[in-house]
Amino acid sequence: MPKVARFLLLPIVMLAAVTAAQPTPTVPPSSSSPPPTSMAALGDSITRALAVCCSNGDNSLHSWSTGHSPGDGVSSHYERLTGLDPAITGRNHNNAISGSIARHLPDQAEKAVQQNVEYVTILIGANDLCASSAATMTSEAEFASHITTALATLHGGLPKARIFVGSIPDLHQLWKVLESNAEARKAWSNGTCQSMLAASNTEEQRQSVIERELAFNQILAHACSQYKNCRWDNNAMHDFKFTPSDISVLDYFHPSFEGQARLAELTWQASWWGNQQ
Repeated sequence: MPKVARFLLLPIVMLAAVTAAQPTPTVPPSSSSPPPTSMAALGDSITRALAVCCSNGDNSLHSWSTGHSPGDGVSSHYERLTGLDPAITGRNHNNAISGSIARHLPDQAEKAVQQNVEYVTILIGANDLCASSAATMTSEAEFASHITTALATLHGGLPKARIFVGSIPDLHQLWKVLESNAEARKAWSNGTCQSMLAASNTEEQRQSVIERELAFNQILAHACSQYKNCRWDNNAMHDFKFTPSDISVLDYFHPSFEGQARLAELTWQASWWGNQQ
């Protein structure tokens, strides 16, 4: 072979060798699974869509999880799932109870087992933080115990069900967004989440709530990671930078229609089927 030809061929041979030495890129395995034909929501007033509009009571038709009110702007998990498989129609159970704390979650999980559902969403912990003061919040050990029990109940009773666990929304951000709003401060003065929102709190007291919330979210993430059929939202709810329009003007605490819609979108994208729509 002529010398010039050998010289020109050398870089090609070297490039081929380097390319062969590189690991072949692999497509991450799909995290999707067949859509469920039934579901249940566990949690508290956020999942009951309390104060989303119209009245200060539950409005679960507008829930980010199981809501089913056409035209409200909230594309819930249930509504999105019906688009994937209509077999789930009418089989959406909202077991959440306004005012619930972590110790109520195992009973809600038992109910989901009795309903024999194929998908469960969980959002709990805000009320464990929203105590009368920072000193009376649920302890980390107690919170972990109830979360562990609830997930074990679901795993034992519904071993094939998919579970989605949401992080606790950022309570300190709520304070920062509305602290200068006179109507919000008036509403909060009636006893709303005093550990964080009481006007008399020091920043040190609020910091203790921030730290407890971070700990609770870590507990939720770890507990979920113990089961291959459990998916954590990777702090999607907690990291959501909401604005005043995302908060109900009825109590200046719960999500508005816009807030429920944003939570539905964020959590759906982090769910088992978010890549299918």
